[in-house]
Amino acid sequence: MLFKQATIIGTGLIGGSLGLALKKRRLVSRVIGCDRAPVLERARDRGAIDAGITNPVDAVRGSDLIVIATPVLAILDHIERLGSALSPRTLVTDVGSTKAEVTKRAAKSFGKTAGQRFVAGHPMAGKEQAGVENADADLFEGAAWLFTPLPRQNVHSGQSGEFLHCVEKLGAKVAILDPVDHDRFCAWVSHLPQMISTALAATLVDEFGSEAPLLDIGGRALRELTRISGSPYSMWRDIAITNKDNLGNALLKLEQRLAHIRENLGTKQLAEEFERAHQLKKTKPRTRR
Repeated sequence: MLFKQATIIGTGLIGGSLGLALKKRRLVSRVIGCDRAPVLERARDRGAIDAGITNPVDAVRGSDLIVIATPVLAILDHIERLGSALSPRTLVTDVGSTKAEVTKRAAKSFGKTAGQRFVAGHPMAGKEQAGVENADADLFEGAAWLFTPLPRQNVHSGQSGEFLHCVEKLGAKVAILDPVDHDRFCAWVSHLPQMISTALAATLVDEFGSEAPLLDIGGRALRELTRISGSPYSMWRDIAITNKDNLGNALLKLEQRLAHIRENLGTKQLAEEFERAHQLKKTKPRTRR
């Protein structure tokens, strides 16, 4: 066992999947969940946690690993609330999709010992269906798990290093990024695709109504493009707020590209756009092991 007891604050899709994954691979002796009572009941029924406690301060007692798996704004609140209440021997990490604000809050809340007590993380894994009901013990296999060090932090040493080793045992691929670089990168490869899917689905509803069997008629391409449009607003609201500048810049550049395509539907420049797009490196989809 790498950890004796882990507390997962937020037992939805990611938190629930992490609990299942840790238990399946026997990387922790006991998993405590922290969430609303009905969610904790479902998490216990799924086997994602051993016990559930609704109060975060009570839920973290006795744990040597704390994972905050809530939307980003709640992550910031939990870091500030728990920073002074935890033992120096307890490692705290998060799974938030933006990292600049998270690392700033951790540095402030944990002070001089922040580098030994907190490691900022972001598993690039998920589904369009939220909730612990859709949790999967193998969700992280083959996925990238990004870590963004605090200033002068060596994430490969101490408790942080133990958690990175744990992540690798879950089948994920560890990558290290600067927090600012992470947020710019994820604005393009994660946050922008979500906004594209949301905008397309919303526009289709405006154009044809919510009852039209568009996905049945449209085929695979339409289903793939709109698949993640069902993702919960509660999570993406916080991402948009904490990564507004990067996401806004990405949306603006895409808008300009789309306008260029619209203006050149009958010219050779449309062919040039297709040729440009074909330069994107294609890889085979990852498969479950």
